[in-house]
Amino acid sequence: MHALIVVAHHDKQSLTHALAQQVAKGLASAGHTSEIADLIAEGFDPVFSKADHAVHHGLATPPPDVRAEQTRIDRADTLVLVYPVYWWSMPALLKGWVDRVFSNGWAFGYNADGSTRKLLRGMKVHLLAVAGADTGLFQRHGYSEAMRVQIEHGMFDYCGAQVLSSTLLTDSETQDPKAHLRTALAVGEQLFAEVSPSTTIRPTASNAPYATRTA
Repeated sequence: MHALIVVAHHDKQSLTHALAQQVAKGLASAGHTSEIADLIAEGFDPVFSKADHAVHHGLATPPPDVRAEQTRIDRADTLVLVYPVYWWSMPALLKGWVDRVFSNGWAFGYNADGSTRKLLRGMKVHLLAVAGADTGLFQRHGYSEAMRVQIEHGMFDYCGAQVLSSTLLTDSETQDPKAHLRTALAVGEQLFAEVSPSTTIRPTASNAPYATRTA
């Protein structure tokens, strides 16, 4: 089986990139393959342009860079998004990737009566987010639920894709990263195991001190 791991972080030495590498390592140890899509390194343009607007209205086909992303998603058995939490959501780069790549005619469509067709039924998705805030903050203010509704339901379920796991790693700026790296390795090892669809973001935390701001 093959996974496409999409990473949105400018710093190659960040915990986010290290987590993506651990997911890939776990997949390899379980006999699977993966490709890491580093959106920064690849120079993906996240700006929804006039050309993308034309695609949305069915007046044009996707630009070459968008079609290339769709093609490599199509050849993967599952999609994994690894990203830092910015303002209780995903980074603008990753959101822009979704904005452009999950386009009308590929991810969804419109019927004559105005209803929506979900074109990505069968797509499997795993989310791995890393946050500086602690678990209690996410729970007290409802940020975990807000992320679930916005990302799992609003983006992926809208297109018919199934989010099979959604993991939130908290306290990344104050705790030892080793526990988070072990979690990412386990995610990779179990990615193609028999699991049920997830509807929750599971906050986890490390226990030892860690002082860096490279999440």
